[in-house]
Amino acid sequence: MDGAEPVVSGALASDRGGLAALSLPYRIAAAVALAFVTVAACVHLGMVFLHVAPQNTATRQHGRAVEEWIYPEFEQNWKLFAPNPLQQNIAVQVRAEVRTSDGGHRTTGWYDLSAQDGAAIDGNLLPSHTQQNELRRAWDFFVASHDSENRPAGLRGTLSEHYLRRIVVLRLGRERAEADAGRVERVQVRSRTANVPPPSWSEEQVSDKPVFRVLPWWRVPTGGAGASA
Repeated sequence: MDGAEPVVSGALASDRGGLAALSLPYRIAAAVALAFVTVAACVHLGMVFLHVAPQNTATRQHGRAVEEWIYPEFEQNWKLFAPNPLQQNIAVQVRAEVRTSDGGHRTTGWYDLSAQDGAAIDGNLLPSHTQQNELRRAWDFFVASHDSENRPAGLRGTLSEHYLRRIVVLRLGRERAEADAGRVERVQVRSRTANVPPPSWSEEQVSDKPVFRVLPWWRVPTGGAGASA
C-alpha cells in the first residue's frame, strides 16, 4: 500500500495542464501577457467606438489622440449612428392674426406647439405617433425643401408649406384661437433653436442664447387650412 502512493501522485501531476503545469515565473509572465492583451483590446475597441460615434465631448477633447490611433491602419469609412443625434432643442411655435367680431384685427401671442407635444409625451407610456412625430417631421420637411431665405425649392417646398400650415391651423383650433377672438386669417410660424447644455463635468462652452427662424405670414384660405392659398 505504501509503495503505491508515489505512483498515484505522479499520475495526478502528469494530468495537470495549461498554466497550472508551468512553473511560478512562467505563470506570472503568462498572466502579465494576458492582462496586456486584454487592456490593449479594450483600448482599441474604445478608440474605434469614439472614431465612428457622433461628435461628442470626449471626441472634441481627445480627437487628435483618436485619429493618431486609428489612421491609417484602422481607418473606418462608416458611421455607427445615422443620422447623428441632435444636440439642439428645436421648438416650433405659431401665432395668429385674428379678425374679431367687431371687424378689427388682433395678433395672438406665440403658442409653443413643441412644448405642448413634449408635455403630452412626458410620463405617457403609450404616446401617440402624432404627438411624437407629426409636428417634428413637418418642420424637418419644410427646412429640407427651403433655402435659408425661406424660399421653396420646387413643388415639394410648396407642399411642405401647405402641410405645415394645415397642422398649425388645426392646432390653433384646439387652442380656441378662433372661438375666443374671431376668425384666424393669417398664421406665422417660427422655430426656436437652443443648444443642449454640456454635462457639469465638461469644460465645453456653448452659447445659451436661442436662435429664431421666423417665417413670413401665411394667409389661411376661407375654405380651411387644407385649401390652396
